[in-house]
Order: sequence, then structure tokens, then C-alpha cells
Amino acid sequence: MPLVLEPRADSAALSIDFAGVVPDRIAMLSAPEIGRMVIRADERPAELGTLFRLSGSAADGRIECRGDFARVHGVGAEMARGEITVAGNAGRHAGERMTGGMLMIAGDAGDWLACEMAGGTVQVAGSAGDNTAGALPGSRFGMRGGLVMIAGHAGCLAGARMRRGILAIGGDCGPAAAFELRAGTVLVVGTLGPEAGHGMQRGSLVAAGLAGEPPATFRKGAVWEPAFMPLLAARLEAAGFCPGGAAIRTLLAGPWEQWHGDLVTGGRGEIFRRGMRAAA
Repeated sequence: MPLVLEPRADSAALSIDFAGVVPDRIAMLSAPEIGRMVIRADERPAELGTLFRLSGSAADGRIECRGDFARVHGVGAEMARGEITVAGNAGRHAGERMTGGMLMIAGDAGDWLACEMAGGTVQVAGSAGDNTAGALPGSRFGMRGGLVMIAGHAGCLAGARMRRGILAIGGDCGPAAAFELRAGTVLVVGTLGPEAGHGMQRGSLVAAGLAGEPPATFRKGAVWEPAFMPLLAARLEAAGFCPGGAAIRTLLAGPWEQWHGDLVTGGRGEIFRRGMRAAA
């Protein structure tokens, strides 16, 4: 049985920093020891057991979060192994700087989901806020590895300064996706928001749905079927990414219109889009 945490009624209005409550750090602790862990609520120290009801055990490397976690921030932050499931919504910075393991959120996630993540898998059944897989303020790099899958929509700056890894968004995406992308792949199945790809250095932005004209600093290339698309489809299919019930292999079938850029930053990045066929 996993360790189960449920917010106590008197903690519902608090802003809770959940960082550090991850399977690899608490698997060897007893339930009373876990309950005495000190975290922060409204920027004040508080014991975990005073904020959440605990049951079960973390010995098998699993944590189950039940109830409303929308004001609980940093769920899964810096997790190296194990599994955390959130039965509803999660707050900001979920999966921040993860290096391994799996985080599954059945509802929506807040801003900064998987920011600077280096490994593991994050799966969101709902939507996510701004700066998904992005870089924290002052940092050169965003997501550094791993896989992030969002069934719904994402806000602005998704994949900003990503260094490597895969970010797959099943719904629409807000402005400035793949901003200053260093490497890695950002996939948007729904409508791609404006100003996407500005400052790209390397990497790929795949617009499988509606997309406007790339920035003026991109140069149009060939219309073709890149060899990496079937590999990307296979990777996402194996991970269970099936936006809107559609087969990802069908969604990523070519041909694709390729654009090279950003020419201001070297022009080694690429945007793939459906072009006029998608806009028709």
C-alpha cells in the first residue's frame, strides 16, 4: 500500500511548500517520522502531520495525494525515483528539477510544471499553467531531460530554454512556446500560440495542429517526412500519450513543412508545421 496523504480541513486555505516529500527521501522512514517532517505553510515551518492525514507506508516508493492539492506547491520537486500520484489538481512547481521517477496528476497543474526537470516522466490529465518545462528566473536552461505529457492545454512560454527532453501538449498552447529553445522537442497537437520559436538555437518545435506563420527570422525549407517523427510517435505511444483519443502515429504522419531558425541565433532550430493544409 502506498503512503496516502490527505489535506486536513484547517490547512485548506494555506499555501504549502511540499518540496522534499518524495519517495527516495522518505522510503526508509516510519509513518511517525514522516509526520514529523518539517515543511513550510504560508512561509512558516510546520510538521507534515499537522497539515495532512497520513496512512499506509512509503516503503514501496509510492505516494498518493488525495484531495485538493491546488495550493500545495512543489509536489514531486527533485524526485529521483519512485512514483507520486495526485488524484486532483496540483499547485505550482510540480516536478521541478526531477531527475527520475514518475509524477502523475489527474487534474490540472499550476505554473512552472517540470521546470528544469532532468529526468523521469510527468503526466498531466488536465491542463498546465505558464512556463511548463521552462527555466527558473535567472537560469540559462529549462528542462534538461525526461518526458512531460499534458493531455490538455498549456500556458505561455512552454519549453522556454529547454536543453533536452520531450514536451508533448495535447491541447492548445499559449504565446512564445519554445522561446530560446536550446535543444529537445516541443510538440503541440492543438493550436500553437503566437510568437513561437523566437530565439531558438537548436531543437524542434512540432505544430501538429493550427499554426500561424513562423517568425520573420525563420527561413522556409523543404516539405518532407523527417525520419525522427516515427521515432517520436513510438516514444509517445509507448508512454500512453493519446490526445483526445487519437493515435499519435496518425497525428504525426507527414509530410511536414520545415522552417529553419532562429537566424538571429544561428538558425539551427526547426519548426515543423502543417502549413496551409492545417489552416484550411
